[in-house]
Amino acid sequence: MKNVVPEEVLKEIFQKKLRRRNLNGEVYDKLKKMILSGKLKKGERLIQEKLALHFNVSRQTIIFALQQLKKDKMIVVKYKKGAFVS
Repeated sequence: MKNVVPEEVLKEIFQKKLRRRNLNGEVYDKLKKMILSGKLKKGERLIQEKLALHFNVSRQTIIFALQQLKKDKMIVVKYKKGAFVS
């Protein structure tokens, strides 16, 4: 293995260990706080594309957060209509 970067060089470049962020959990927590604080009102529609742009995350992250909120009965998902604050 001739093309391997020496361990000392890696330690110098990456002095701190990179931490992974739990975006799914962060977005879920923020949406939950927005619902509980009243920023998102009862009956308000949650549009995945707009939420993804607002939080600067993928739609998949938003979908996960909405699924968690649905389990917590904080939102209602209506077939072919979208997700609404309950």
